[in-house]
Amino acid sequence: MRVYLSFTFCQQNSMADDVSLDEEGIRKWMEKSLDMAHDALFNGEVPVGCLMVYKDEVIGKGRNCVNETRNATRHAEMVAIDEVIGWCEKSNQVKEAVFSKTVLYVTVEPCIMCAGALRLLHVPLVVYGCSNERFGGCGSVLNVHKDDIDNHGKPFKCISGIFAEEAIALLKDFYKGQNPNAPNPKIKPEKKPESLKMPKPADISNTQLHNTCTRDSSHTALK
Repeated sequence: MRVYLSFTFCQQNSMADDVSLDEEGIRKWMEKSLDMAHDALFNGEVPVGCLMVYKDEVIGKGRNCVNETRNATRHAEMVAIDEVIGWCEKSNQVKEAVFSKTVLYVTVEPCIMCAGALRLLHVPLVVYGCSNERFGGCGSVLNVHKDDIDNHGKPFKCISGIFAEEAIALLKDFYKGQNPNAPNPKIKPEKKPESLKMPKPADISNTQLHNTCTRDSSHTALK
């Protein structure tokens, strides 16, 4: 039901004059994007996967490679964008013309960085699964996709919520484990309350000696 509602919403807003979409196609490409996300999870990456589809052909695909490359910019979308540019060069296509008729299918809402890149490239439509509440650039945090931003390309449209539950489940699986490339947390040693501190052995001896001397002196005075 979510797919029907989202797709109808986009049609009413004349979302994609240069691209053709149907429910079956949306589901097919999103399922393949989920496969890419599974591959990311298997390789210890945040499970996000995507495809870039031009005239019903996949010309770019990507998954997160941040940990693998030690490069924080290697999000799935950026990897796919590089593949599209490579495809255009090999096919003698003008990349601006190709991107303007290419649809991005991605399992998680693009972050602010990726949304900005997509807008600069004039990608007209993004189909994504779950929201990105921490870094989303398509409505969750900022509205990079539709805000009036000077010298930053044309706004693009979005279809959201496609296979969102599956995308969320993958993220949960990742965060249940431990990222081996994350920095070790600095845990401060817990301070014991003053009342729980034990005196040093030397202190105990001195205290006992003082009490003993005091008791001996008292006995001597009484004699």
